[in-house]
Amino acid sequence: MNRPPRIKHRDLHGIVLLDKPLGLSSNQALQSVRRLLRAVKGGHTGALDPLATGLLPLCFGEATKLAGSLLGARKAYLAECRLGITTDTADREGEIVRQRPLPALDEATIEAALARLRGCILQVPPMYSALKRDGERLYAKARRGESVEVPPREVEIHQLELLGRTDDTLTLLVECGSGTYVRSLAADLGEDLGCGAHLTALRRLWVEPFREPHMVTLEQLQQAAEQGDEALLAWLLPVSAGLSDLPVLQLDELQSMAIARGQQIELPQAPPTGRCAAFAKDGALLALLELDDSGRARILRGFNLPPD
Repeated sequence: MNRPPRIKHRDLHGIVLLDKPLGLSSNQALQSVRRLLRAVKGGHTGALDPLATGLLPLCFGEATKLAGSLLGARKAYLAECRLGITTDTADREGEIVRQRPLPALDEATIEAALARLRGCILQVPPMYSALKRDGERLYAKARRGESVEVPPREVEIHQLELLGRTDDTLTLLVECGSGTYVRSLAADLGEDLGCGAHLTALRRLWVEPFREPHMVTLEQLQQAAEQGDEALLAWLLPVSAGLSDLPVLQLDELQSMAIARGQQIELPQAPPTGRCAAFAKDGALLALLELDDSGRARILRGFNLPPD
């Protein structure tokens, strides 16, 4: 019996801005792209539900060190929710638990409800989520019919706007901070309007720092793989793209050597405080640094990369 040849994986470093298709989990999408790239190491930057489509930054090699930062970044979504029906998952994949008639809703009533959900709010995550309680995912408990009290947590809704509506459907633009469940936002909006609601469609538009992402589909990546490495790797952004919203700090040879050894350095002319991306003279990304008021630079993440 002839076995298919084993895939020879390789060290690749960079970020792919995948347009995740409907129906795939984030991990399934990641593994599909990793197989095409033949990358040794990969990770995604925060799960999108199978129901959701849109931007899923995938990190490979040294870029996986940025996955946590991208997970906590601001994000924007296009969300569609249906009024009058509540489901146990807060989206269209769940079982209907309640149906209510729609009250007369004018734009002023909807805007008032949206206004109450903007800013820093307390949100109860859905039971059907990957959050853990007592060492187990909440969705596993929910599937067994267990009822668990999930404490609310603070999330930040930067923008929540009504883009369109039909008799029983609202289309919303949501810009939010990390940890926000748009499903819960739709459910809370429905309760505020007195009729209940659930999420019927969700598309992630951007993740900082990728505000205007040039996304690639799985089909495009498959076609590129058939054309060869040059076409395929054209979709792999450098690791530094994940830090493109930060100030750049150019280091001299001695400073670069110190950072490469994991040592703290002091800068004679202190740049602005906060995070910055440090580069060597040859263009190689060296580290993500945190600068204090006195010019001391603390290494948050070090990278072992060739020049871009």
